[in-house]
Amino acid sequence: MGVPFAEVIGDPIAHSKSPLVHKFWLEKLGLAGDYRATRVAAAELTDYFRARRKDPAWLGCNVTLPHKERVLALLDDVEDFDIGAVNCIVPEEGRLVGRNTDLDGFGEATPKHVDTSWPICLLGSGGAARVTLASLDIAAVFQWHIVARNRTKARALLDHYGMGQIFDFHEAEAAVAGSIGVINATPLGMTGFPAMPGSVLRGFEGMRRRRAFAIDMVYTPLRTEFLRAAESARIEAIDGLTMLIGQAAAAFGHFFGVQPPRETDRELRKVLTR
Repeated sequence: MGVPFAEVIGDPIAHSKSPLVHKFWLEKLGLAGDYRATRVAAAELTDYFRARRKDPAWLGCNVTLPHKERVLALLDDVEDFDIGAVNCIVPEEGRLVGRNTDLDGFGEATPKHVDTSWPICLLGSGGAARVTLASLDIAAVFQWHIVARNRTKARALLDHYGMGQIFDFHEAEAAVAGSIGVINATPLGMTGFPAMPGSVLRGFEGMRRRRAFAIDMVYTPLRTEFLRAAESARIEAIDGLTMLIGQAAAAFGHFFGVQPPRETDRELRKVLTR
């Protein structure tokens, strides 16, 4: 058996900072192990998991865009709290078990006190959006402004998680301005993806109110145009590293059997922003 390893899979994958995070913790703890980034196309997923099932050194994988939903059909068991997407897969007694540690990460990123008298604006209707809704559903947030290109998926989210309105991106200014918080659950603004539409950015100026916040799940680049616009409007801006580190900590425990040294978070953030 070789060196025990975990990895992150996706397509593209070069942007991922997950190897930096997990290798940082492995080094701090003095553990023998590795963590890699592996590009896996959609058509290669079946062969990928078939090969990994046979590898005794493989401890599991994180899953990023665009596979968080499509991997479900390839797993033996899923513990995703009815999200319909997983980002962490671990072999357990010959079975592949999928989990969603994004819930842990989003819980760390969300402000402690959310004013539920206002809607929250959510950008996107995919797997990351479902994580957001599931997490805030626990916090009794039931009013939503969902900005999405796919209205059918957005309607299904509202039917499941609460009430609210659906907006197209050209209507996003009103959706953002009328909310207490705005959450980017899309890859918009990420390196290699389309820019965040101006209709979203303009909405921050109308959003100035007590306890308003903006969360960006994107972390490459770290200071996105979305976050800069929020900061200009004096709105609390929470970057993608907060959620990345939170979800990675939960995944690290599943892969390596120990909890990472969270007292080193400040040092880790410096490593991730060099």
